[in-house]
Amino acid sequence: MTQLTPTLELALDLISRPSVTPEDAGCQDLMIERLEKIGFKIERMPFGDVKNFYAKRGTQGPNLCFAGHTDVVPTGPEAEWKVSPFKPEIVDGILYGRGAADMKGSLASMIIAVENFVAEHPNHDGQISFLITSDEEGPFVDGTTRVVDALIARQEKVDWCIVGEPSSTKTVGDIIKNGRRGSFSGDVTIYGKQGHVAYPHLAINPIHLAAPALAEFATTKWDDGNEFFPPTSFQVSNIHSGTGATNVVPGALKAQFNYRFSSELTFDDLKEKALGILDKHNLKYDIEWTYNGLPFLTKPGELVDAMVDAIQTTVNITPELSTSGGTSDGRFIAKMGTQVVELGPINATIHQINECVEAESLNQLSLIYQRILTNLMAK
Repeated sequence: MTQLTPTLELALDLISRPSVTPEDAGCQDLMIERLEKIGFKIERMPFGDVKNFYAKRGTQGPNLCFAGHTDVVPTGPEAEWKVSPFKPEIVDGILYGRGAADMKGSLASMIIAVENFVAEHPNHDGQISFLITSDEEGPFVDGTTRVVDALIARQEKVDWCIVGEPSSTKTVGDIIKNGRRGSFSGDVTIYGKQGHVAYPHLAINPIHLAAPALAEFATTKWDDGNEFFPPTSFQVSNIHSGTGATNVVPGALKAQFNYRFSSELTFDDLKEKALGILDKHNLKYDIEWTYNGLPFLTKPGELVDAMVDAIQTTVNITPELSTSGGTSDGRFIAKMGTQVVELGPINATIHQINECVEAESLNQLSLIYQRILTNLMAK
């Protein structure tokens, strides 16, 4: 039977709260209560229906921020779960429950790490902070991005940030995400003229018009990437056209696409190239852009070095630095000029039925976080 350590007890408590985005279900109150007991000053920062808080201990020196989210994605069919998703259980050493990996396990590990560090170093150097939201899995409009804007407006400085997203792949600590690609999407409508398929000379088929342009998008080499980022990628995610009848030429085609881009190009660079392809094919179109965030990168230095040492010391592996994968709230925090990294549990089951992590891995993760604090802030 798995021993219930403080980290696992807190993880079970957090997971048991059904905080489907943007709900928080009392998770932040639980975290705030524990942080207040060890001297953190709490600032609740709600926006709209979203709960956020910023907590800080200390007033001078470098600020190390732990960032994360209390919201989780919907469970899917509960009957398909091994355990009830909000009644977490540890079965044969595996902790099951929605949020076990993404990312209530990380939150529990962070809290316990900070409690233990403060107990050992009550007069530590620098400042320790938490930036927590309930709007990461949703539209991310009133969450971290709003808190960051408020902190920037009052010139709050965050030097280092650890985001607890599930970064690991095979064993906890094997991957540190020290950056992420930028992301933006386009919704394009290409216009033709509706008509009868038997009289094509009286119609203009937007599917036929769009096909060569979309093929060019798909085969274009946007850049070569660099030593930190893979080449920019382009993917069509949805195409819709037609009335549902086989004898009608449609009047318009709608397509959605997404760029994940490296630091070699900017949003404006890629937008200009995209419009150039559409114009080259003489298309009549409208397009709307959704800008999700710039690429960010934290090069080896104080924070990364402290993390590598903590992982080597705790689990005896050397982590790989990676910028692969999707986006995270780290892209908003990076706007502050902060060194941002992501380190969390194994991500194999995130957003899936039977989301789970090895229970012992959360204990290890907490020790890694504590060692990072020791490396950066112990007197």
